[in-house]
Amino acid sequence: MHLTFCGAAREVTGSCHLLTLDDGFRILLDCGMYQGDNDAMIGFNEKWLFDPTGIDCVVLSHAHIDHSGRLPKLYKDGFRGYIYATPATHSLCTIMLLDSAKIQEQDAKYYHKIHSKHHRKNKVREPLYTQQDALGVLRQFAGVPYHKWMRIHPDVEIYYRDAGHILGSASVTLRIKRKKQEVYLGFTGDIGRWDRPILRDPEPMKPVDYLISESTYGDRLHEEKPAEKERFLRILRETCLEQKGKLIIPAFSIGKTQEIIYLMDQMANDGLLPEIPVYVDSPLSTGATEIYALHPECYDRELTEYLITDSNPFGFRNLIFTRSVEASKALNERREPCVIISASGMMNAGRVKHHLANNIENPQNTFLMTGYCAPGTQGWALRNGERRVHVFGEWKNINARIEIMDSFSAHGDRDEMRKYLTGHRDSTRQLFLVHGTLDVQEQFADTLTNDGFKEVVIPRLGESFELQGLD
Repeated sequence: MHLTFCGAAREVTGSCHLLTLDDGFRILLDCGMYQGDNDAMIGFNEKWLFDPTGIDCVVLSHAHIDHSGRLPKLYKDGFRGYIYATPATHSLCTIMLLDSAKIQEQDAKYYHKIHSKHHRKNKVREPLYTQQDALGVLRQFAGVPYHKWMRIHPDVEIYYRDAGHILGSASVTLRIKRKKQEVYLGFTGDIGRWDRPILRDPEPMKPVDYLISESTYGDRLHEEKPAEKERFLRILRETCLEQKGKLIIPAFSIGKTQEIIYLMDQMANDGLLPEIPVYVDSPLSTGATEIYALHPECYDRELTEYLITDSNPFGFRNLIFTRSVEASKALNERREPCVIISASGMMNAGRVKHHLANNIENPQNTFLMTGYCAPGTQGWALRNGERRVHVFGEWKNINARIEIMDSFSAHGDRDEMRKYLTGHRDSTRQLFLVHGTLDVQEQFADTLTNDGFKEVVIPRLGESFELQGLD
């Protein structure tokens, strides 16, 4: 039995790990898309480190595109096995994968248009996958509830626990029978955070022999929750009331957008939210918010109790969901103060790129960055103090105010991940760090070694490890 790291190895995105059993049965843990601008990763999304037709099943941790985004490509290239996921993850993937496919098709169309304009007839670019591929792969999903063992092979069962990251997110435990012994392999997926709104706290995993863990924020701590609300309100008031500008919040459609809406809903009920329009300018965010409303089984106690006094925690006066392209374009013509929440969070795709192009040079405006941005993305340029940003083929001066609030991150920070992993210190023979940049992983590995973990490994892309039976 061996484990091969086929994505998110010394990179933050593109989660994909292949477990091959002794009898050749192959289980893929996640099938994510790479999002970033690392020259070494060019072509990653188009190629595989394995034969897709030979994959027997996929075990999916959650719906974020960097964990699920290549599933339609896997289907396009011949995969026909089951995809195991929680019901909420299945619901989110229904809209996310179709949206991703639409983007692939639009990008290919735009590429052809540009090269035809310059008479480059030999330039051909096919979409990574189509909406038909997305519809096809969605038929392969099989629902797995939390807290129930499900057999996926005569010798393998899987078990999900709530990871507290986004709606439906899960940690994965595999119980593998080998001769007269059982070996346990764990995959954290993305580790969520304690005492965050909407979702339950991360549930500790069962003890395992081998563990794959994310490490995104293994070198830092997030801002505390009380300061978060006060600071957010201060930024909003300074931008919209004092500077008469726009507060633009690049936010991922799943999780972060709903958390920000819920926070503003609470402010509105407390009489703290200024009377200014708040636009959610992302069709995917709109659909995802509707799905959040349909899965109260994932809510924490605080939100469940909040529903008694407010039956719609994702809606308040002056909140407007823009669906049409025309309505989105009109926001850039608007001169009055407002808040615009738009995807994607890294600003490398989606409608937020248009808001970036039209608003970044105005010093009255503020861009509030709320999470991780991969190197090379437009969001990374704003977070890292660049003077200019390249968008739609032009350089734009960064004159707008830039604020960073990583407290909104759905990823646990260094100490939150340590807290989550504490129970595995004695049982785990090897701990593999994925989903992080190498410099951060090296720091986190040192921290975990000092915490008492026996062997912490930072695998390379394509590297395989033999998982031995127990002594």
